[in-house]
Amino acid sequence: MIEPPCLFCELQTTGSERIVAENDLAYTVRDGFPVTEGHTLFIPKRHTLDYFGLVPAEVIAIHELILDQRKILLDSDSSIEGFNIGMNCGQVAGQSVWHCHAHLIPRRNGDTEFPKGGVRHVIPYKGNYEDLR
Repeated sequence: MIEPPCLFCELQTTGSERIVAENDLAYTVRDGFPVTEGHTLFIPKRHTLDYFGLVPAEVIAIHELILDQRKILLDSDSSIEGFNIGMNCGQVAGQSVWHCHAHLIPRRNGDTEFPKGGVRHVIPYKGNYEDLR
């Protein structure tokens, strides 16, 4: 069976105009289906399935790009007051592109009615943990 081409491997060559920043081991693009304005992806150049396949140097490379993009986003948009950082590892965790990538999602006051709990909201009704007492 022939595997379909990897979106993020191909993006490095056929979609390179979308790359907004890069270093030796990783690159950055704005998400094609953003949750909020400025939603950014951080992708290792080497094909690996998820975070658990990264080598330490790739973790550092992605971290450096996240810090740089955070500053750029904050400097360009005064409405940003916070961020969510996340990765989906495995199909049951919501992974749909089979190449490691991290999300940086800018957050703005009022962008959701109940922000407390943040990433805990990936499981419905678990984000509002104080209500469960």
